[in-house]
Amino acid sequence: MSRGTAGTSADGAPGERRQLFNVAYRLLGSVAESEDAVQEAYTRWYALPRGRRDEITSPGAWLTTVTGRICLDVLGSARARRERYVGAWLPDPLPDRTEWGHGPGAGPADPADLLVLDESVTMAFLVVLESMTPAERVAFVLHDVFRYPFAEIAAVLGRTPAACKQLAASARRRVRAARAPVSVATAGQADAVRQVKEAWESRDIAALVGLLDPAAVMTADGGGLAGTALRPIEGGARIAQYMVALADKAPGLELLERSVNGAPGLVARRDGVVVTVASFDVTDGRVARIWAVRNPEKLRPWARPDLA
Repeated sequence: MSRGTAGTSADGAPGERRQLFNVAYRLLGSVAESEDAVQEAYTRWYALPRGRRDEITSPGAWLTTVTGRICLDVLGSARARRERYVGAWLPDPLPDRTEWGHGPGAGPADPADLLVLDESVTMAFLVVLESMTPAERVAFVLHDVFRYPFAEIAAVLGRTPAACKQLAASARRRVRAARAPVSVATAGQADAVRQVKEAWESRDIAALVGLLDPAAVMTADGGGLAGTALRPIEGGARIAQYMVALADKAPGLELLERSVNGAPGLVARRDGVVVTVASFDVTDGRVARIWAVRNPEKLRPWARPDLA
C-alpha cells in the first residue's frame, strides 16, 4: 500500500504504529483489540528473515496489509462473541487528552494517545460501521477514510479491485441511510449536550423531554460488569424518566462536559472515578441518540491519573 510513511527502509517499520493503530481502531472499535492487531502485525514483520524484510520497499504498506487482514479475521469472529455479550455492545469511547490537562510526559503511554480524533471515530459513525459486513467495513474504512486505492485494498480482502469498489459503495449507502454525521462537532450539539447536563443535574424531566427527540433511543453498554438497561430504551419521555431515576440512585454523581470520540459528550464521575461516558447524536436541535458506556473495561482510557 502506498500510504505508508516508512520510506524504502525496513528501519522505518516502528514509525508506522500510529497509522496502524488508527486504521485498526476504526475497523474494530476496540482499543484492546486494535492494540493486539497491531502487535500481531509487528510480530509477523519481525518474524520475517532479515533478507525478506530488506526486499520489502514499503514496510508501511506491508504492515497495513497485514493489519487489515488481521482485523478482517477479528471482525469475522466478533459477531459470534457479541452474541454472547451481556446487553448491547458499543465501541470503546475515547477521551480528548487536551481537555484533561494531558501533555507530553504526563502519565504512562497509552495506545489511545495514538488516535487521531475526527469524524470517522465519532460514536455515531462507529455504530454505523458496526452494521456493515467485515468486508464492507474494511473496504469503506481503507478507501473512504484513509484513501487507499482499491487495487491495494484488494490485497487485504483477497478480492478484485472491482469487487472492493462495490463493497465500499454498499457501505456508503449504509452510512447515508443512517444519516451518520459528517462533522465532528457543532455549536448546536455542544449546546444541546450542555442543556441535557443541566436538566439531568436538576432532575427536570420536563426539560429533558423537551431536549430529546420523541423517537430518541438510548443504548447502554455495561457488559455484565456494571448495572444498566440491557435493551435500548426508546422514546424521549421514557429516556428522561430513566435518566432522572439513575440520578436519584447515584447521589454524589459529578457530570462533566467532555469531548467523547471527538464530539461533545458527558462524563459521569463518582468519587473521582469515571463510571459512565455518554455520546450524543443531535438532529435538528434535539438529541436523537444517546450511547452510554459503563463497562469498566472499556473505560480504562479514562482511568489514568492525568485524567482525574
